[in-house]
Amino acid sequence: MHALAGTKLPFENQHKDDFKTNLARWIGQVFYDILPGHGYEVREEQIFIAFHIADAMCKKKVHFAEAGTGTGKTFAYLLTAIAYARLLGRPVIIACASTALQEQLAGPNGDINTLSRLLGLDVDARMAKDPRQYVCDVRVNRLTNMINKQPGSSLNEVLAWAGQTGLGERSEIPHVSDRVWASVAWNEFSFCEECSSRGFCRLVKAREHYQLARDLIVCDHGIFFDDLWTRNERIADGRRPILPACAAVIFDEGHKVILPAAMRAGRQIDQDDISSMLSFLEHLQGARTSLVSAAFAARMAASGFFDCLRQATLQDERTDRLPVRIDDRLLEAAATLRRALGILDLELQNEQELHLQAMSAARLQLYEVRIERAITAIGRLCRNRANDVVVWVERMDGSFWVVPRDLGGMLKKHLYKQNIPVVFSSATLSSGGDFSYIARTLGLEDPSGVSVGSSFEFDRQAMIYLPRRFPPDSQKAGLSLAVRRLVALLRLAGGRALVLTNSPAEVREIRAGLARLQLPFNLLWEDSAERGHLLRSFREDVSSVLVGAGFWEGIDVPGEAATLLVIWKLPFPPNDPLIEARRQEAREQGLDPVTAVDYPEMSLKLKQGCGRLIRKSDDRGAIAVLDPVLGTPWQQLVMEALPTGAKVVHRPEDLTVLKAQTDHAN
Repeated sequence: MHALAGTKLPFENQHKDDFKTNLARWIGQVFYDILPGHGYEVREEQIFIAFHIADAMCKKKVHFAEAGTGTGKTFAYLLTAIAYARLLGRPVIIACASTALQEQLAGPNGDINTLSRLLGLDVDARMAKDPRQYVCDVRVNRLTNMINKQPGSSLNEVLAWAGQTGLGERSEIPHVSDRVWASVAWNEFSFCEECSSRGFCRLVKAREHYQLARDLIVCDHGIFFDDLWTRNERIADGRRPILPACAAVIFDEGHKVILPAAMRAGRQIDQDDISSMLSFLEHLQGARTSLVSAAFAARMAASGFFDCLRQATLQDERTDRLPVRIDDRLLEAAATLRRALGILDLELQNEQELHLQAMSAARLQLYEVRIERAITAIGRLCRNRANDVVVWVERMDGSFWVVPRDLGGMLKKHLYKQNIPVVFSSATLSSGGDFSYIARTLGLEDPSGVSVGSSFEFDRQAMIYLPRRFPPDSQKAGLSLAVRRLVALLRLAGGRALVLTNSPAEVREIRAGLARLQLPFNLLWEDSAERGHLLRSFREDVSSVLVGAGFWEGIDVPGEAATLLVIWKLPFPPNDPLIEARRQEAREQGLDPVTAVDYPEMSLKLKQGCGRLIRKSDDRGAIAVLDPVLGTPWQQLVMEALPTGAKVVHRPEDLTVLKAQTDHAN
């Protein structure tokens, strides 16, 4: 066996028909012989999942690859991805859940470079990042030419960097705040057609760079679905697709694809954006009276629509996507806005046909696109009383979203019928090894799938506390008891705890319950500081306690800082529009939405949360669930989501693993 650089296979393969056999042989050699020679341990779970991924890709299947924490599933799918890309001469696309995970995979010290170096493969892997990760030359020039600049400000630092950088990518200045970066970054409303650097800007150069990747393109879920939903349209218009044709697709953190798929297929209407555009048209020098009148009428209609929308929005602290009550008043206001925007769109077309110079052609075209998108979104809302779409109001910015309900059908048409392998990889895809829920969600009827547990020794590393007794139907008494149990656990663990809640309201109730107590460790509350700062403080102050609703996944705190993991309440799904759409689909299929949707949703999120505790082979800790489990209809699902083999106790004092860790720390 020998590895060759470039586009050649990393093993001898005389005939294409022998690829599957030779790939399996090479995977075995890598995991059993080569990597152990570099200090890596042999993990049977990792090898098992790697063989199944290889088989699924060779047979062009849609495949679920679930592997528990610490298994090493990244190396497991990378080996087949690299070999398969070189066999077909096209890159494999790996879609990640975030920019941070892209860096972890394809950055200078990432898993791909590590594997490439160990195996001598010279892997050509390139990142396709969200366009908003790149600086916009026009915005930088505009800010640089402003007179009133503040010496020493973060913005000045960014502007100085922007004048020197080659890539213009945010990862070069990671310490800059989101607010400052947003002032210089590309956004979807940038006037690219008017840009003096058109075709030569940092974003265009980045796209040209990753289009040439031979082995792997590492993008995020959003970019992948941007490409998937617009690909045919771009090709028909003679434009290059966002991503090149690929040999296969691997979704890392595959359980998180539905939201980005929905948002990239949907349409967003932002009141501030609409108002700004209409106000510009109303005050446009030299504009025709009919255009100004149409803009005024549209602004009044937009104001009326958003007033109705606010009254129809249902508040729920547990979700960022607020449900909307569809009633006659809202639909009438939407129809009025749609008519007004239609008239305005016609006036803008007249402006273009008359060759008037009231505004630039680029701005005119941009406004037409915005108006057409808003008309499309409102049209979907009004059609069939919104039964074909899912709608919500975004909590953070108040924008209105309209997305197609049948995402599974769209995935079938645009992805599964391409006859390429598609792999969904994650630690949380099934409920007790059953993939039926995620399969229904993704529109799959007969996917292949395999699930392996974690390589950690949970019988030795973890314990679980499940209380036996709870007050009968008394919220006040239940809260009081939960606070007392939490205090006992925190004292036993000496702090060192991550407390997971389901909403800011639960954070506040814990804070109120602990307010009068003098606890000997620092309490970190989710609403008290920026997320990254809280996580750094939690890692550095080992005895601290972090309480929040946003830490169920995507955080890695190995060592003693997270010795105790507390589930304040089981994570049953909120009144989220996307979840409600799945409940409705279950009803239409004759299924019970509670058991078909709510229970598996809870189980998957609980499994994600439990994965925060044990991150390394020498970690020790306990999981405490302060919500009824024993004797409930969901007991089996909860037990399957908890670490397999961990000992279950029913009294805090029996958590010997906490005592041992506390004695060790002291």
